[in-house]
Amino acid sequence: MAVSYNKLWKLMIDKNLSKTELVKAAGITTNVMAKMGKCEPVRLEALAKICAYFDCKLDDIVDLIPDEKGAES
Repeated sequence: MAVSYNKLWKLMIDKNLSKTELVKAAGITTNVMAKMGKCEPVRLEALAKICAYFDCKLDDIVDLIPDEKGAES
C-alpha cells in the first residue's frame, strides 16, 4: 500500500507554511519530513502531531493508495 501526502502539501500551500516551519511548529523531525517528501510511511505519532498543529483529522493530510491487483505476485 502506498502513501500520499498531497493533501498535506496542499494544506501547507494554503496556509503559506514551509516544510521547515512545519517541522518546528509541529515538533516533528527533519527525518520525518524527508520521508514524507519521498512518499514513504512515517510513524503515526508524527502524523498525530501534524494533525494537532492543523487541528485536522488524519484523512485531511494523508491518503492510503491500495496496490494494484496482481502486483503481489
